[in-house]
Amino acid sequence: MSVCLIGAGLSGLATAHALKAAGVDFVCLEKASDVGGIWRRPQAGERGPGYLSLHLNTTKRLTGYADHPMPASYPVYPRHSQVASYLRSFAEWAGVLEHIELETTVESVRRAADGSWTVVSVDAGGARTSRSFAQVVVASGHNTEPSLPTPPAGCETFTGTILHALDYRDGSDHTGQDVVVVGLGASAVDIAADLSRYAAQTLLSVRRGLHVLPKQLFGMPLDEVAEAPWWTSMALDEQRRFIEQALLVARGKLSDYGLPEPDHPIFASAVTISDEILSRIRHGGVVPKPAIDFLDGGRVVFTDGSSARADAIVYCTGYRMAFPFLPADCPLGPRGSVELYKRVVAPGHPGLYFVGLVRPHGSITRLVEAQSRWIARIVTGRAVLPEPEVMRKEIAAYLSGIAGQYGQAESASIQVNVAPYLQELQEE
Repeated sequence: MSVCLIGAGLSGLATAHALKAAGVDFVCLEKASDVGGIWRRPQAGERGPGYLSLHLNTTKRLTGYADHPMPASYPVYPRHSQVASYLRSFAEWAGVLEHIELETTVESVRRAADGSWTVVSVDAGGARTSRSFAQVVVASGHNTEPSLPTPPAGCETFTGTILHALDYRDGSDHTGQDVVVVGLGASAVDIAADLSRYAAQTLLSVRRGLHVLPKQLFGMPLDEVAEAPWWTSMALDEQRRFIEQALLVARGKLSDYGLPEPDHPIFASAVTISDEILSRIRHGGVVPKPAIDFLDGGRVVFTDGSSARADAIVYCTGYRMAFPFLPADCPLGPRGSVELYKRVVAPGHPGLYFVGLVRPHGSITRLVEAQSRWIARIVTGRAVLPEPEVMRKEIAAYLSGIAGQYGQAESASIQVNVAPYLQELQEE
């Protein structure tokens, strides 16, 4: 068979649609019992990432596929169950369900001596299958392994429960409890706001300040601002000044809420989008605290010397990218950065491609659709890749440029600026 596609979430379904439209023979392997990725897991009661209060932070217009928009009846920011239902309907509309093998876990992907790719998978019954493909597309996502900080001193004495956001499902599971949420990213603010409606006390422990943005500014959804011509025509410094002034008018300083001010300019790191967290702080439902210093039995002691009783600590500290089924040197380089030509092609592994391994400020859907169309052109021979050395130079230049804006953090290597990146892919 021509192509093995791994994953049937938002990115995988976009790729399946592009491959089918191009007449490519492919099979899609999905370990879950249905399509939809992280969006179907909360309702299915499966381990995250994802929780019952999860909604889109990007608008339905830009998160829906271009050829099959989300229903008009959906709100601007649909909940997880609506997104899951929509993704299922897209798969039916695109006619790709017959290509998808559900409850099939990929164990290994290795290149054979003849240049083909051997994919070993295991089905729900435990039967192991080895198949040969000309090309492989990985669309399995990057929120895979939970990242936990070094345990604080005294953790062995803690009498409460310690969990990662991956294992958080609903605030009602912690009704009447005292809970500490660690972090200020998207899952941290969502979970803290959700908990505040059930827990006796919700503390938000923040080590480093991040920029917190509402979902809309000036009546426009942020992802629509991100693609507006008047915005994309601005230089980065102009964009920063514009947003920082708008935020100052809209919500004041973060320090006014008891949160640390960011130590970096906006768009020099991932931003946190939430309409709720600042309101919940102002209403007393969530109380900000500094980093955890140590644990002492049933209490959490913070770096400012204050302490609080805690029944549970929820670490919302992100995820590590992991692809255990792939060769060890792909797609992560020696320093942990993602090293892909145009964020798609693995130069040292001909015939191996990635979709959705990017993090934009805004919706990812238009980007994965463009990536998928380019891959379909490569697979069918309508697009030709440059030599590996040329691709490696592009990767080095990209990583150097992105580090200038976002720093050297491993996660920065998947950050993309929407409009320029989309133009790059369209040119390809």
